[in-house]
Amino acid sequence: MQVTPTGLPGVLILEPKIIADERGFFMESFNQRAFEAATGQNVTFLQDNHSCSQRGVLRGLHYQVRQPQGKLVRVLAGRIFDVAVDLRRSAATFGKWVGMELDAGSMRMLWVPPGFAHGFLVLSDAADILYKTTDYYAPQHERTLRWDDPQLAIGWPLAGEPILSDKDRRGASLADAETYA
Repeated sequence: MQVTPTGLPGVLILEPKIIADERGFFMESFNQRAFEAATGQNVTFLQDNHSCSQRGVLRGLHYQVRQPQGKLVRVLAGRIFDVAVDLRRSAATFGKWVGMELDAGSMRMLWVPPGFAHGFLVLSDAADILYKTTDYYAPQHERTLRWDDPQLAIGWPLAGEPILSDKDRRGASLADAETYA
């Protein structure tokens, strides 16, 4: 597995080893030992989530103030613009974001550790996203950061207005959001 750091400490791009030939391909989508060796982090994944969305759907930016979740994100079909925002007040990168395209063809994954908000925009006709989480979903602790907060100035590659849930429309600005120490 190849690991590429991003502009935010701890947020990593993971590229699995892919064995391909005329029959197709094989890859280990997750291997605990390889993940620990590549990232230097010993985490336990407790839940897998599968999301399917159409073009223009923007989900996020989500996080949990208690039971924060680390997320290992990969696209099974389609293409997304994936974003992580640092919500750790003690970090020099507090309020900064990174975004990158993930797609089924490259099989790259994004590791978003606890302490970050996460969201994505679907760029293809549809996209299936699978993400492993390090803690269980706890709706009472879930918060939403405003996707279009001018303070964040995320460069979403939008063509028009995104398709949002009511929850995502009501997200808090960074100035008003509950964050981490």
